[in-house]
Amino acid sequence: MSHLRTKGKQLRPLLLMMCAKIFGELNDKVFAAAAAVELIHNASLIHDDVVDNSMTRRGLPTVNAVWDNHIAVLVGDYFTSSAMQEAISTGDIRIVDTLCKLGRNLSLGEIDQIYNAREHCLCEENYYRIIDYKTASLFVASAAMGCYAIEAPAEARAALEDFALLFGRCFQIRDDVFDYFPSELVGKPTGNDLCEGKITLPLLHLLADNDLPEHDEIIALLEKDALSNEEIARLQALARDKGGIDYAFDVMHRLRDEACEKLNVLGNVDIRNELVSLFDFIIDRQF
Repeated sequence: MSHLRTKGKQLRPLLLMMCAKIFGELNDKVFAAAAAVELIHNASLIHDDVVDNSMTRRGLPTVNAVWDNHIAVLVGDYFTSSAMQEAISTGDIRIVDTLCKLGRNLSLGEIDQIYNAREHCLCEENYYRIIDYKTASLFVASAAMGCYAIEAPAEARAALEDFALLFGRCFQIRDDVFDYFPSELVGKPTGNDLCEGKITLPLLHLLADNDLPEHDEIIALLEKDALSNEEIARLQALARDKGGIDYAFDVMHRLRDEACEKLNVLGNVDIRNELVSLFDFIIDRQF
């Protein structure tokens, strides 16, 4: 069960505990909330691998690759139920409600992503809506649950939720940028998004430039039902060479600056600086 032995970066429970730490000492309620959000995150990954028919994740076989889709769906359901049990153990209906809304948002994001890929709905507005559902919602819920678990003031919770939304957007944009580089440079398979018809920010930026000489070529490639390895490599190269990657990094830095402003209402300077450092790590990470 190699897929389940990998821990990942565990950024969501880390963010939850950092938000809680601003207002008091960590307690069992905080730890249960952190476990809940990490469990539902892993449940969503297992289910996503089934939907995408992915055979590997972080270089290791997925649950559906080791067994089959039936087992993978049941394991994902088990994780979801376990997440709910952890949330209920806090005795805080606000935490339970946040987790339930999170599960709904994750599902909506996957549905929207499939629809957009099939119908070629290519614009930044759709892109941000999907990543807000699929990625940022986990970080927003983490911030909210951490604040509820420690009884943080409502104003501070709202600011941290705003920070988490921007953090989550940046996290996904950085993840998407990896897909435009050769696999040997990134250390994991790339080009998967393009292969699945998922068009992310670097290429969306090029599509918005009607004066780009390669614009019609990009459109023609993206309208194809399937892309060859050579065609995927061509789109990757265009995103790198025509400013798509640079644009994505500009957006990430703007998100970072906006997120830092959200933290001005917080009194704990040390934790505030740690949150900013975590944001910088997301932008600078190489894996």
